[in-house]
Amino acid sequence: MKKGITLMDGAVGTSLWDKAEARGIKKDPVWRYNIEHPEIVAELAAEMADAGAEIVLANTFGANGPAVKRSSSYTAPEVVSSAMRIAKDALSGKNVKIALSAGPLSALMEPYGDLTEEEAGEIYYEMLSAGVKEGPDLILLQTFIDLSMLRVAAAEAKKFGLPVFCCLSFERRGKTMMGNSVEDMIEELEPLGIDAIGMNCSLGPDLAIPVIKEFVGKTSLPLIFKPNAGKPILAADGTTATAYSVKVFADDVMPALDFVDYIGGCCGSDASYIRELAARMGKQ
Repeated sequence: MKKGITLMDGAVGTSLWDKAEARGIKKDPVWRYNIEHPEIVAELAAEMADAGAEIVLANTFGANGPAVKRSSSYTAPEVVSSAMRIAKDALSGKNVKIALSAGPLSALMEPYGDLTEEEAGEIYYEMLSAGVKEGPDLILLQTFIDLSMLRVAAAEAKKFGLPVFCCLSFERRGKTMMGNSVEDMIEELEPLGIDAIGMNCSLGPDLAIPVIKEFVGKTSLPLIFKPNAGKPILAADGTTATAYSVKVFADDVMPALDFVDYIGGCCGSDASYIRELAARMGKQ
């Protein structure tokens, strides 16, 4: 195992939906919970930290201007600021860093759609500037499938003087849905001065290992690995099980610990997955 690996948290979105369902709360875009049900957002952040996560994401991932306007009467700065304040309060006194998280926009950028680079940049700047005012430790740009959009977001993020981490979501063939490769990502983003690079979402750890390995030797940047734990699978007897149990997920992640610098989970990975990784890494 490589020394000095930082343990990140697990899934924010699916974990919040699980908490909402357990309490009979409507399944909404999870950023709405920052204002409407802040208690479950705070609870999740604390659980991730208590499980051993050294970096915890604020619940800001999809809270960009167009998305917030489309699904609520709130503003993106209002939602993002509330998320950061919830995370800071929940994690007060814990030795944990808070990441301001942003993901892709629903609109496609030119030439595939009508969104210009300038328009996308303005959307990200509005969202990120609101979060940065609340004092995050770093910015994580994740789950992007269009490298051009990630490059725009990263350029905006770099304006704030914080560490900027960037992740694409790759398919098992080693390219994103938009056809971007590991080499493309390194070539586009390294010149921007980002601070860490890697992948999250889309694949479980066993299928994602060959992709994250492609970064080795091609970049000197620290590597981020946040694979999925998977969606629930309905068995023939009517019971459900996650695609990757806590143990199988941790088993399959282990090979990555020889070369990655940041490790965590994505969709389906609640605090129990992070607790198991912490134990395997000697952080509990």
